[in-house]
Amino acid sequence: MPTRRTVLRGAGAATAVQLIPGSAKALDYPVKSVRVVNPTAPGGSSDVVARLISQFLQDRLGQPFVVDDRPGAGSNIANEAVFRAPADGYTILTISKGSVLVNLMYDGLPFDFMRDFKPVAAAAIAPLVMLVHPSVPARTLPEFLAYAKANPGKINYASAGAGSDPHLAGELFKSLAGVDMTHVPYRGGAIAMTDLIAGGVHLMFSNLPVADYIRTGKLRGLAVTTLARSKAYPDLPAVAEFVPGFENGVWFGFVARESTPADIVEKLNREIGAALADPKVLESLAVLNAAPMPMTPPELSKLFTEEINRWGKVIKAAGIKPE
Repeated sequence: MPTRRTVLRGAGAATAVQLIPGSAKALDYPVKSVRVVNPTAPGGSSDVVARLISQFLQDRLGQPFVVDDRPGAGSNIANEAVFRAPADGYTILTISKGSVLVNLMYDGLPFDFMRDFKPVAAAAIAPLVMLVHPSVPARTLPEFLAYAKANPGKINYASAGAGSDPHLAGELFKSLAGVDMTHVPYRGGAIAMTDLIAGGVHLMFSNLPVADYIRTGKLRGLAVTTLARSKAYPDLPAVAEFVPGFENGVWFGFVARESTPADIVEKLNREIGAALADPKVLESLAVLNAAPMPMTPPELSKLFTEEINRWGKVIKAAGIKPE
């Protein structure tokens, strides 16, 4: 027979649950499949990271995490798809730096990224590698700088789209190195890489796995974009060694609609953090030359603000707009 004490204890627990209505949601979440919208084409680093984390979450939480690639419009097709979805945690968005900066480049968007999306978790960070097609008569970064300055406007460089990390890296390089190059946007990094290998463009800053392309001579690596040299490319200098002030790493993370219950966001953050400590996930990230970048939602929000403050100046100076 229940005693007065156990009844009161049960009543107190019931009251606590009523005071925290979302806690039961987080305890049960997810009870159905979760859509992970990715703003790039299949095969790009963002797509690979999204699938890697989604597979871990699916195995761990027992519900499908389905990656939905929505490339185009500078990530805004994907952004808007998530903006239009219910704020219930069953549609989340894979992001990179370009996603955070869209309101600086696009007018008339139905959403404001900082206002309408809630940080969930950061995932990984990696350097970009500065690559040229072998037809470019430069084997080192100083040789490339000399060639580019002697041939203004004759070098074109590929990117995964307007405002993407490769595009921003190219514009920052142009500004700091004092060279004139033409931007050629593609609908994803993998597509751009294919055209670079074919010789359709001369240059690309890429975060795709490219060691084999360099080793076999299909492409020539000139430098990495981080301040320090990369363990994966120890023979390549940092761009900053010859272009002072240059630095640009590419990172990936996840956001949800604003108003998504905080406890669901916290659960996703915790589970993604577990993924970033998993040996198999770390091994797969290493193939991308990427390192885990666990962050709390407030830390990720701070990163968003820092990126807007830094890259807003580059975007304005370069006049970056949709192409």
